[in-house]
Amino acid sequence: MAGIFFLSFIAFTLYLPTVMSQTKAQQYREQREAMVRSQIKARGIKSEAVLEAMRKVPRHLFVPYNMRDYAYADRPLHIGYNQTISQPYIVAYMTEALDVKPGDKILEIGTGSGYQAAVLAEMGMKVYTIEIIPKLAEMAGENLRNNGYENVQVKCGNGYNGWPEEAPFDAIIITAAPESIPQTLIDQLKVGGTMVLPVGPVHSIQTLKKVVKKDNGIKETTLLPVRFVPMIKSYN
Repeated sequence: MAGIFFLSFIAFTLYLPTVMSQTKAQQYREQREAMVRSQIKARGIKSEAVLEAMRKVPRHLFVPYNMRDYAYADRPLHIGYNQTISQPYIVAYMTEALDVKPGDKILEIGTGSGYQAAVLAEMGMKVYTIEIIPKLAEMAGENLRNNGYENVQVKCGNGYNGWPEEAPFDAIIITAAPESIPQTLIDQLKVGGTMVLPVGPVHSIQTLKKVVKKDNGIKETTLLPVRFVPMIKSYN
């Protein structure tokens, strides 16, 4: 009897972590659903593709371990190196404003932890993303691979240079704020393509803009006030 009890105890202790893991995974799914319902859909995001991607991408796996309990909160979160992952609503808003479709080729400037790229990849985009901070670029690559997002290419470099070898792009999204719209990136956008980015000075309220490239220039629309980390040209 003692032997049977011992074997049963061992089986239970091996089974327990699996049950706890499944329970935690279910809790995160419920938190994602609540996030989409109360933070995103309730604020006017209508794109079903965006809403579904936000339901699916495990945001908690794109933030530091000690921040996972806050992953689905209505706020930006620090990811190290003086960088942040944007508030879920802003991610959804910028993604919807891009007005992209599956198969489109997207350039992202400011990979961070890889979350925005994952949302775009979940929607079926081909994503090329540039991060200037080497450790973050490495971390983002790992996060994306570990979560099965093989349709994302990550490069460490200066986002102001864009990715000329892969241009032109159907859309460009910038998740850090330059003081003006970079002409180099406009040049890498297809005619008819869309760029969404924050613009404005460091340590101040910036303006989120939507830029559509025309044959004879650009059409610029102001969307809403935001605050992002600055877009930088070098990192030491």
